[in-house]
Amino acid sequence: MPTANYPSLRDRVVIITGGGQGLGRTYAHNFAAQGAIPVIAELNEENGARVVQEIEQQGGRAMCVQTNVADEASANAMADAALSAHGRIDCLINNAAVFSQITIAPFWELPVAEWQSAMDVNINGAFFCSRAVVPAMQEGKWGRIINVASTTVPTGRANYLHYITSKSAMIGMTRSMARELGEWNVTVHLFMPGAVETEIERPSVSGAQFQALAQQQAIKRPANMEEYAGFMLFLCSDDAEFTTGQTFAANGGIAFP
Repeated sequence: MPTANYPSLRDRVVIITGGGQGLGRTYAHNFAAQGAIPVIAELNEENGARVVQEIEQQGGRAMCVQTNVADEASANAMADAALSAHGRIDCLINNAAVFSQITIAPFWELPVAEWQSAMDVNINGAFFCSRAVVPAMQEGKWGRIINVASTTVPTGRANYLHYITSKSAMIGMTRSMARELGEWNVTVHLFMPGAVETEIERPSVSGAQFQALAQQQAIKRPANMEEYAGFMLFLCSDDAEFTTGQTFAANGGIAFP
C-alpha cells in the first residue's frame, strides 16, 4: 500500500463506482486503510459485497450499493443510500467503465450498440453520478470528484474509437465541473492511468499488446494498482486543497499530456 498517511481522509465517505474489482477494489482497500468509508457502487453486487467483507475483516468500514451508473435513477438511489447511511458524501471516484470486453475494430465496423454502451457508461455514468452527489457536497461545502480517463486519450490508438471518444469527453467535463463547483470548495480532477496489471481478464488487450505498450514507456514496466491508489488518496485529501480542474497522468512516460 502507499506509504503516505492522510489523517484528513478519516471518516470521509468515498463513493467508488466500479469498486468491486480491479483498480476500484484497490482504491476501496486503500481508502479504508486510511480510516475512510468507501461506498462500493457496483453493478455486480456479489463482487461489491466481497470487497466490503474483505475490508471489514481487516477492521475497516465499507458498504456496497448495487448501481447501474448508466441509469440516472440508479445513480440517484446510490447517492441517497450513501447519504442515508452516513449523513454525508465527501468524495466520488468515477471509475466504472466499459473496456475489458469491447469489440476492437475500425470505427466503421463497430457495432452501434457498443458505441452507445461506451457513452452510456463511461461518460453518462460519470455525469449522472456527479449530479447525484453534488448537492451533499455543496451542503457540506467540501468535496472531491475524480474522473478516471485513460492514457489512450493523449496517445490515440487504432480500433478503440468508442472507448477513447468517451474518455476524451471527460476532459471538458472535468474542467467545466471544476469551474462550477469551486465556490463550494469542491475540487474536480481528471486521472489518466496507463498500463496496469489487474486481475481482470481483458480480451480487448492481448498479453503481447500489453507488454509492447510497457516497452514504449520511458519506465519500461506496467504499473501496479497500489501506485495509482496513491494518486487517489492525495487528490481526495486536504493536501490537494488548492488544485482543481487538472489532468494527472500516471503512465510510465508513454505520453506527456
